[in-house]
Amino acid sequence: MALELGMITIDCADPRVLADFWTQALGVAVEADYGPFVMLARPGGGGPALAFQQVPEPRTVKNRVHIDFSAPDREAEVKRLVGLGASEQERHAQPGIEWTVLADPEGNVFCVAQAGAH
Repeated sequence: MALELGMITIDCADPRVLADFWTQALGVAVEADYGPFVMLARPGGGGPALAFQQVPEPRTVKNRVHIDFSAPDREAEVKRLVGLGASEQERHAQPGIEWTVLADPEGNVFCVAQAGAH
């Protein structure tokens, strides 16, 4: 298969504000800042880079795609992310997995699950 996921781009009002939040959340640096388009470096563990693209219209409904993360200590990670500017939205549990839905400073939702849960 030749297709490789290289980057996830999030539409937003202020790319630099979101880049500031996500660089702290992921422990990465800004790789390129073109004003209306800011790209972060890839996380050390691999995976796609995140980028933020300025768009004129505000987000009006729940985003159709969101990013799922895992952490060894979900509760501590949720607390850290809220301290950086995220807001906790919901908590969910299914057999074998629990996760927390958060929103970044512009309201884009993402999830944090306990690492190792399936």
